[in-house]
Amino acid sequence: MKSGKNIKIISVGAAVQDVFLSHSDEFEPVSDRSAHEQFMKLELGAKADVNSITFSTGGGATNAAVTFTRQRLHAVFMGTIGDDPAGQAVLNDLDRENVDTSHVSYSDKYHTGYSVLLLAPTGERTILTYRGASTHYHAKYFDLSGVDGDWLYVSSMAGCFDVLDKLFTQAKRNGMKIMFNPGKRELAHPNKLKSLLDDVDVLSVNKEEMAHIVEGKTSEELVTHALNLVSVAIVSDGPNGVVASDGKTIVTAGMYQDVKVIDRTGAGDAFGSGFLSQWAQGKSLVDSIVFGSANSTSVVQHIGAKTGILHHDARLHHMPLHEKPVK
Repeated sequence: MKSGKNIKIISVGAAVQDVFLSHSDEFEPVSDRSAHEQFMKLELGAKADVNSITFSTGGGATNAAVTFTRQRLHAVFMGTIGDDPAGQAVLNDLDRENVDTSHVSYSDKYHTGYSVLLLAPTGERTILTYRGASTHYHAKYFDLSGVDGDWLYVSSMAGCFDVLDKLFTQAKRNGMKIMFNPGKRELAHPNKLKSLLDDVDVLSVNKEEMAHIVEGKTSEELVTHALNLVSVAIVSDGPNGVVASDGKTIVTAGMYQDVKVIDRTGAGDAFGSGFLSQWAQGKSLVDSIVFGSANSTSVVQHIGAKTGILHHDARLHHMPLHEKPVK
């Protein structure tokens, strides 16, 4: 089994510039009992004072790549940006983290993806997003021919199934394993998505999303049924924790730690990439889930998706979990 820098993971997906606006009296959540939801109410035509602004970069693939490098793995980012200041900010962050950006492509039509996030004191946020180059993908820019690697980590590709099919086919031909965290545009086409899963080794989605792929009511039922499609299935359920199985055991884990949430941005990316950073090194299912959970918990305690990503020397503690054999 390889370890450390000998393991190469190629992260494919979005790259965006994030701007966080916070510490504003106008961003207090408003409850609507009839809808059982909370809203951020901004009066049309009014000016809202904001007392803090934070610039960061995000996108599932760049966030994952930073997890991998901080765990001393060889990380490659493959995605599309614009030739603009936001794209340069993305590259600067990745260069600072020693991520290989030699497979970045540039859009000649769209700007780099850009998000303005209005942060409420609860850690919840309202996001205004220009997706731009981060969701307009062309198969010609995504090519694994002659590219070596151990794993392909793919977050949402904005429903570009032609690109996904090409990448997955090439990855398998090159002997790579695949971890897939599909987004809503892939999940909107369950039959197309299922056809891709023949090549997938690890599938990670939340409970609601997995219910679009397989039958089942509980997380354990969903995971068990998903094992008919992939080797490792992971179902997350927010504060209720996660259920995962590798076909040998089923692990049910609760919250890693109850912390004050500052910003939930990137929490899912942190879990998925945290899991793979350990699983790719041959760690157990339990150890991989503990690290993914710890990584996600750390990220939500900071503004931005990358600041809280754990480093190699992070000290972890035990968390509530239960492991049992698959029947």
